Amino acid sequence: MTKRIVVALGGNAILTDDPSAQGQISALEETAKHLIDLIKAGNEIIISHGNGPQVGNLLLQQEAADSEKNPAMPLDTCVAMTQGSIGYWLQNALYDALKSEGIDRPIATLLTQVVVDPEDPAFVNLTKPVGPFISKEDADKRAKETGETFVEDAGRGYRKVVASPKPISIVEAETIKQLVSSGIITISAGGGGIPVFETDKGLKGAEAVIDKDFASAKLAELVDADHLLILTGVDNAYINFNQPNQEKLEEVTTDQLRDWIAEEQFAPGSMLPKVEAAISFVDNKPGGQAVITSLENVANYFNGGSATVVK
Repeated sequence: MTKRIVVALGGNAILTDDPSAQGQISALEETAKHLIDLIKAGNEIIISHGNGPQVGNLLLQQEAADSEKNPAMPLDTCVAMTQGSIGYWLQNALYDALKSEGIDRPIATLLTQVVVDPEDPAFVNLTKPVGPFISKEDADKRAKETGETFVEDAGRGYRKVVASPKPISIVEAETIKQLVSSGIITISAGGGGIPVFETDKGLKGAEAVIDKDFASAKLAELVDADHLLILTGVDNAYINFNQPNQEKLEEVTTDQLRDWIAEEQFAPGSMLPKVEAAISFVDNKPGGQAVITSLENVANYFNGGSATVVK
């Protein structure tokens, strides 16, 4: 039976140790091979992806080239630029992988805007580091000149921090539904989507970065997906992770996950947002399932293997 599946790719699916264009293309070629079985089974596939390292590198390039005649682009524009570049690489990788299997399926990458609330507390409590590391002196100077906020990060210097608001809606959700209903493999909501405010004068870009797992959950809800497939570096989520009583999670409920979140079982910044995104999708899509597993385990899971399945 055909399923509509939103596949949220983790960062390791795009970037390994080589940040060059060719290095990322090579990583995506391997990623595409792991997705072929889902496509061959006749499923409707929508792919989202992260862009953290890529947008960070792009901000470094913007900073280095910034001048009066060649001003640096704002953060929302940089997110759009990485949506385009990663989508281009992934689209070509999927074409090649499908061709090798004798499959002719259209693929489209869609520039995707995600609406956020200007009153979201995230715009007061800035938490997401972006851009280059700079000295405390330079950070203090920049903060005074621009009003930007800088924090010390990982002992390597100071970085600008921006908001990471929750997604409210996706501007292009109906377009994505039409594409996938027409049999088009669709790449969308890259990097969590381009954050925008709805204003009386139209959409306005926001200085923010949206978590790609939350954006993927909202996307899966709005396009009426059967499965939200959140891909990460491990085959399953765990409680008591890396302890003698470590327990692999297989079929779990949202209530169980909430209890474990209250016990701080999932690491912030890694597994926690994935678990919270899974809960959000299942809560808002009756009958939907969220799956947390690794890219390498996708085919095994859909052939009866194990993963963390949230119902």
